[in-house]
Amino acid sequence: MNILSNKYFKFSIAAIIYLLWVIWVGSFWLLIGLGVIYDIYVTEKVNWSFWKKRDGNNHVVIEWLDALIFAVIAVTLINIFLFQNYRIPTGSMEKSLLIGDHLFVSKVAYGPRIPNTPVAFPFTQHTMPITGGKSWSNIIQRPYKRLKGFGRVERFDPVVFNFPAGDTVVLENQVTSYYEIVRDYARQLKSYDAMTGVPKVTETLYMERARNDVRSKSSIIYRPVDRRDNYVKRCVGIPGDTIQIINSVLYVNGAPGKNFKTQQTTYLVNTNGTRINPKAFERLNIYKSDQLVQGNTYMLPLTEENATTIKAFSNVTDMESIVEREGVFAPYIFPHNPLYKWNQDNFGPLWIPKKGATVSIDTFNICLYERIIDVYEENELKVENGAIYINGVETDSYTFKMDYYWMMGDNRHNSADSRYWGYVPEDHIVGTPKFIWLSLDKEAKGFRKIRLGRMFMKAKYG
Repeated sequence: MNILSNKYFKFSIAAIIYLLWVIWVGSFWLLIGLGVIYDIYVTEKVNWSFWKKRDGNNHVVIEWLDALIFAVIAVTLINIFLFQNYRIPTGSMEKSLLIGDHLFVSKVAYGPRIPNTPVAFPFTQHTMPITGGKSWSNIIQRPYKRLKGFGRVERFDPVVFNFPAGDTVVLENQVTSYYEIVRDYARQLKSYDAMTGVPKVTETLYMERARNDVRSKSSIIYRPVDRRDNYVKRCVGIPGDTIQIINSVLYVNGAPGKNFKTQQTTYLVNTNGTRINPKAFERLNIYKSDQLVQGNTYMLPLTEENATTIKAFSNVTDMESIVEREGVFAPYIFPHNPLYKWNQDNFGPLWIPKKGATVSIDTFNICLYERIIDVYEENELKVENGAIYINGVETDSYTFKMDYYWMMGDNRHNSADSRYWGYVPEDHIVGTPKFIWLSLDKEAKGFRKIRLGRMFMKAKYG
């Protein structure tokens, strides 16, 4: 007898693979599945594929249905435990990753997460195709759990993660964070009161009015961690690091951060009155959508190499990088508090929270940690009469339950990243991009849209 066709041999192989998976997952109640595997390969008492006949021929529709069910289950398990497809929608990581790159993201690199909401329509993140409704159900909700992976997030890794500020979403404006919509509306209310001579109220009351108005005029939904939008950025700060940006230069723990050749910043380029040849931009891989032109001045995101090349053009008279001045408060920059006069080019210093570490908190620095305490780590936080209360107890310190990370895009002036919404909790980490299986150029036509040179290429990051 051929051992490969022996039912006990098949059962043994399937059982060993299943046992290894159960050990990896760490949920030993799944061992009851061994009974199902034993019946499938040995006793055959139950027809687990109830939609088709065990004996005799099935209709071609049933055969296709059987193949479809198997494919959906197999791909779903691969997406959860091994890797997942991800498409680059924005230019925040150019020139490392391009708009239109389709990536395979490794989940075993840092360990896959058990889904918080396992009941969902297959292959959707949060929205149903065609109908546009919610694609998941809250009927089963699981706490955060990450399986053992091959490693951990290292400084300067490219990382795919769920958007931390994507828990609350305005359906009519999903491009902008709900929290930024509320903050912007509060600023408008404050500005209107100032213009009309109405006495100002506290920042807290402006925010409360703004939240109420936005919620009354918009459709608001909540998304659990695993159903928030996926972002990809470079991790420039790991737990325990102190990051600072001085005149657009990143410093990590007091030393200049690694400078990648693909890293871009925005320049103003002035010419002598003649236009720069569009073919020159094509050769430098600068998109038309990235070229803002006003008279003889171009505003362009450039790598150092491209900046050097353009500066040498005969019709370029001068160029300079755009850097926001130190001490200029940008209200859209974390922590969105005028006590911290930070902007995208001059930021920090800021310490990145680490699991188990304890930090002193007061009314000055609570804005740095309030979202961690209140939202990510699910405590009840209140600040009243100059005192801080966590879960009803007055305190002046807090011990972190999770690790946190700081993410920034390589295209520094065209990236909505941690500078705008703060830390990325460990339970939001998805994986790291490994290779590009398809790349489509949004500005090309026909077959030229396919970037053949990037297909099946290992993802490179400067």
